[in-house]
Amino acid sequence: MYKMLKRFLIVVVILLGNTALYAQQLVTDSVLTLQQCLDIGVKNNLLVKQTEAQMEASRVYWQQARENLLPSINGTINHSISEGRSLNPFTNGYLNQPITSANYNLAGSIILSSGLTLHNSIRQTALAYQAGQMDFEQAKNDLTLNLIIAYLQVLSSEDQLTQAATQALVSQKQEERTEVLNKDGAVPPSQLYDLKGQLATDQIGAINAQNSLEIAKLNLLQLMNVNYRKNIKFQRQAIDSRTATYNQTADQVYESSLANFALIKAGTLRRQSAEKNLQVAKGYLLPTLSLSGGLSTNYSSAAQRSIFVDSTVVPTSQFIQTSSGRQTVYTMQQNYASQNISYGDQFRNNYGTTVSLGLNIPILNYFQNRNKITLAKLNLQTQRYNEQANQVQLKVNVDQAYVNMTSAYERYQLLNNQVEAYTESFRIAEIRFNAGALTSVDFIIVKGNLDKAKTNLINARYDYLVRTKILDYYQGKLAL
Repeated sequence: MYKMLKRFLIVVVILLGNTALYAQQLVTDSVLTLQQCLDIGVKNNLLVKQTEAQMEASRVYWQQARENLLPSINGTINHSISEGRSLNPFTNGYLNQPITSANYNLAGSIILSSGLTLHNSIRQTALAYQAGQMDFEQAKNDLTLNLIIAYLQVLSSEDQLTQAATQALVSQKQEERTEVLNKDGAVPPSQLYDLKGQLATDQIGAINAQNSLEIAKLNLLQLMNVNYRKNIKFQRQAIDSRTATYNQTADQVYESSLANFALIKAGTLRRQSAEKNLQVAKGYLLPTLSLSGGLSTNYSSAAQRSIFVDSTVVPTSQFIQTSSGRQTVYTMQQNYASQNISYGDQFRNNYGTTVSLGLNIPILNYFQNRNKITLAKLNLQTQRYNEQANQVQLKVNVDQAYVNMTSAYERYQLLNNQVEAYTESFRIAEIRFNAGALTSVDFIIVKGNLDKAKTNLINARYDYLVRTKILDYYQGKLAL
């Protein structure tokens, strides 16, 4: 039996180890898609978890508000042992002996009317719970936006690395070609050393691009709350087709944001919850009608009852006069013995019930109810201000984001034209340089212009995509 258990535990450990290894490989070895990054991030991010816990707490408050409509039922059991002179709970007389006693009570009550405070409290906590759901949605949207931006930064850094590697490869080929020509005496040594210096510059650029890529990966993995691994890879996205003009105006984006942005919805729901809270506070000024009932029984070790034993003839203190003299009067006497009443008999026979209808009228309670109403009004006003402030700030953010998106798109279009122009210029310069009609300095300048333009174009393309994602974020429709 021990050997079988030992084998079973070994198999379980191996399976768990393989499962953990597979989960680790999923993050470190496989190519992660954007959706996988979003799923892992939402699952692991601590801020999202905290917001989810707060939302769950709001749900519990809502559930409790509904359950407050149910009757309250409570039971009490008291057992006591007394020594010396004490009260007999069975006869309410005093005895000088040890007594064991017990009381059992079951009481219940239900509120029939309370100025609608219970119903308004249900509506108030329901709205607060919905606001918590919007906060949770907002936290996920914030994380999603940050993850998409970080994901795009990884893709941008990969393109930058590819561009830097291409630049270094072109310089290396030119350096190798020039070195052969220099050995043959076809070009001056200065031209070779110019190209060697340019190759070193491009190689340093490739190293810097590789470092930027690793930093971008690190930032993305930190948002996902996943340990950094150098060999992790991310799936490329077909994003070139997304560089078209954004098809909405700033006003259209704002109107859509008012209807879909989770932060705005949460502010509106909190204002509505504050309105219901004011109604709850006003309800405390009205009487409360309640119905109560109870069931009780008790036990005492001193409780006794008389048991008939027999009947005997006994003389009395009375006499009668007869012809033979005075004779004693006899009578029939019934004899009883005391017997303790059993626990079960007392439990069954001592039942008592109560039913009551109560009306609680608030008259003067240190002005607490009036102050609750005042505080509820102030809280409602604060929520109204917050709602308005959120809408104003949203308008500012949308307008700023739209301006940034427009500028990014214009910059991207201009850099596209610049790359096309410099590409043609470099093609001509390379032909002239290979033909010996262009100096190495001029060739390096032309190549540097093209390399810089391509790098700027990559930055502009991803910058524009990020700006469009921010506008989508405000409209609640994030996707890539």
